[in-house]
Amino acid sequence: MNEIYRLIITVEEIRGRCPVFKVGDKIIVEEPEIITKKTDALCVHAFGSMLSMIIPLSRGVSFRELGLAKEEEEVGYVQCLDPEPPYTSGGTIVFKIEREKIQ
Repeated sequence: MNEIYRLIITVEEIRGRCPVFKVGDKIIVEEPEIITKKTDALCVHAFGSMLSMIIPLSRGVSFRELGLAKEEEEVGYVQCLDPEPPYTSGGTIVFKIEREKIQ
């Protein structure tokens, strides 16, 4: 059986203004489900930037192999798609993704 991981996605940094997230907010994913009862907030713009990484990370592909970390470890980083001022009135978010084996 393949290893399956829970993803814990945490807001690390906000550059500019974000109407959805605050630092420390979490998104919990147990693919294919977003665990809404344990998720603080969800934004379609931000989630779109990490969606293509969710399944590979949930199934054990390394963060380094996906270009999300410099070293082999169980932590990686992604960024929201909003480019922030002067291009938009919003802001961009840096998310830390950690994982823990659940199967």
